[in-house]
Amino acid sequence: MTVQVKSNSNETKSLADILLSQGALNEEKLKQIKLTEIQTGKLQEEIIKERKLVSEEALVKARAELYNFPYIDLTTIPISSEALTLLSQDVAERFKIFPFSVDMQTKQLNLAMADPLDLTATEFVEQKTGYIVKPYAAEPSKVETLISAGYTTSLAREVTEALKEVSRDGEVKTFDIFKTGVIREEKVAEIVTHILSFAVKARASDVHIEPQENFTRVRYRIDGILQEKLTIPKDLRDALVSRIKILSSMKIDEKRLPQDGRFNFKSEDQEVDLRVSTLPTTLGEKVVMRLLKKTGGIPTLPELGLSGRALKNLQDAIMRPHGIILICGPTGSGKTTTLYSIMQTINTSKVNIVTLEDPVEYKIAGVNQVQVNPQAGLTFASGLRSFLRQDPNIILVGEIRDQETTDLAIQASLTGHLVFSTLHTNDASGALPRLLDMKAEPYLLASSMTAIAAQRVVRKIHEECKISYEPDLEIFEEVRSVLGSLLPKTKDIKFYKGEGCTDCGKSGYYGRVGIFEVLPVSEKISRLILENASSADIERQAKTEGMITMKEDGYLKVLQGITTIEEVLRVAQE
Repeated sequence: MTVQVKSNSNETKSLADILLSQGALNEEKLKQIKLTEIQTGKLQEEIIKERKLVSEEALVKARAELYNFPYIDLTTIPISSEALTLLSQDVAERFKIFPFSVDMQTKQLNLAMADPLDLTATEFVEQKTGYIVKPYAAEPSKVETLISAGYTTSLAREVTEALKEVSRDGEVKTFDIFKTGVIREEKVAEIVTHILSFAVKARASDVHIEPQENFTRVRYRIDGILQEKLTIPKDLRDALVSRIKILSSMKIDEKRLPQDGRFNFKSEDQEVDLRVSTLPTTLGEKVVMRLLKKTGGIPTLPELGLSGRALKNLQDAIMRPHGIILICGPTGSGKTTTLYSIMQTINTSKVNIVTLEDPVEYKIAGVNQVQVNPQAGLTFASGLRSFLRQDPNIILVGEIRDQETTDLAIQASLTGHLVFSTLHTNDASGALPRLLDMKAEPYLLASSMTAIAAQRVVRKIHEECKISYEPDLEIFEEVRSVLGSLLPKTKDIKFYKGEGCTDCGKSGYYGRVGIFEVLPVSEKISRLILENASSADIERQAKTEGMITMKEDGYLKVLQGITTIEEVLRVAQE
């Protein structure tokens, strides 16, 4: 018998009809399902499953619409340790359910269910917990995965234990120091360890612990994108922040001012250096931890994503004995990593390299690295002035921020030093007008600049779940118009994407790679600098001389199956 529902327009819709309206089925397959249903008497859902006509996700979404249940994607939601404390793993496994969030005020427990029509499961949970259950439809495979992974990584046990030690609703608790004095501290320490262990396993670059109205959320920046993975009860917020402050050698009682600190963390085979920052917000203190790996080494220039003419131009520039080389891009575009990669390339016992950084992120053997300290009077400008008395061959200045640093960098390059620095501009050609805005003399700039590189980072397609697809004609035409003569001559041009699997957290991406444009300062470009030319004129001349722009480099990486068109447009669309 076919289950049908009445839509607003008084039409009866079956499961197959809904799948058609959602674009998961075509007309031909719909007719086949309905014909088989009449011939065999089987349910539509049974036929669709047997023939594997649609994905599990599409089927669950259609089923949710048919029975009027909300759908939940379990790969995109954070795990609520508070919700998991209400239901044991045995019960979750028996009924194929997963408690993903709870509202303590309204006593509502939100439950992801493989079968939201299972009233026995709903009634059992309501009786056991005393909470009102709101069922959500979810893919059975995702429910099973989350039950096995969620209960082991959600801190349910640690949170339950720690909450016993925290007073609620103004209730005053008495602790016997000889019996329970250290439990809370131990449990909170376990929670911090878990948060950091997960960050290392998930390849996160930052961890955000943020106070919300009714809970504390934990977000991880994985491959450049923030993802909410965990929520912790509001009552544990202060203990959690205090624990991190103790580890970072910060003042625990100072909650009104921002603080900075650092500590090391070892997890299995990896050791990471954590830079910690606290910020007082209206809801409490927010903590951000930047993870810097001590193991794994610094990538080479080709590993960063540099190739072809761009790689050759940059390698030629860094082998010159003097001049200025700038790396441009917004915050978080990988400029520092590129500079470290260059330092690693040119670091030999025959040269003296000094760096001035804010902060020193990675330590390179054989390089004299200095951390700026404005409170003590050590700024980029004052440090650079001192460097010239240290007999350096190569100087790295973390960032050019003002006229004084610009002038000193130019003077250093003109007196026979190779100077590296970064600048916050969107593209390579925009760096020269920016330096002129900082009152750099055009004739000095024209003779000191060697090369300018601009970059962004894009997420790489996960190789394990990579598939090819035919792009829309509109997108293909956009790629063709941007690449022009750079477009491969082959007829069979394909685009790629990641289908999404458990290893990449269903995102379809794993790791990151840079997209670059490298502008060598030729004679003609030097002339344009002297004429105070605009960035558009400089870019036009550079392209005439063969420069590949960032967008072109991105599109070439799309055609090579390294990244997706969406990623390139996300970071390089003007």
